[in-house]
Amino acid sequence: SYSEDDIHRSIKYSIWCSTEHGNKRLDSAFRAMSGKGPVYLLFSVNGSGHFCGVAEMRSPVDYGTSAGVWAQDKWKGKFDVDWLFVKDVPNSQLRHIRLENNDNKPVTNSRDTQEVPLEKAKQVLKIIATYKHTTSIFDDFSHYEKRQEEEEEVRKTFEPAQIQNRSRLDQERQNRNKQ
Repeated sequence: SYSEDDIHRSIKYSIWCSTEHGNKRLDSAFRAMSGKGPVYLLFSVNGSGHFCGVAEMRSPVDYGTSAGVWAQDKWKGKFDVDWLFVKDVPNSQLRHIRLENNDNKPVTNSRDTQEVPLEKAKQVLKIIATYKHTTSIFDDFSHYEKRQEEEEEVRKTFEPAQIQNRSRLDQERQNRNKQ
């Protein structure tokens, strides 16, 4: 993820959204696994130095919906997730797991929607499941709640003006078309 704010909102609303390319990859994986097994998502915030949790993908991507809750308003689509683990696991615990399908780079060097082969995924999940963590995003949840409330207040303040301006422009456009 680009931000802990989005991890907070994913946990809060049990949803996620990736990039357009990422959504297509995840949707394809979910549909391919339909009934055969789960699709697990391993979460880390860029530059954080740790993984922060694991969620299970619970629905295909709904491309026609935007959640409207993310820190940046550029993410299109959404899908349901169930968070299985929420804990900080330092990259040092996972760096030895290398991905043959990603130039043999450590799993900690993965990018958005990097597939982790099954045997390597089992290793990662076992480490995350058994790691005795001392921190998690839950430690700062009230901070992210407050930030989200502040963002929503800012949006309420500016959106009505944008809607009014849009309707005025639409009226002008309609008047020009009548002439």
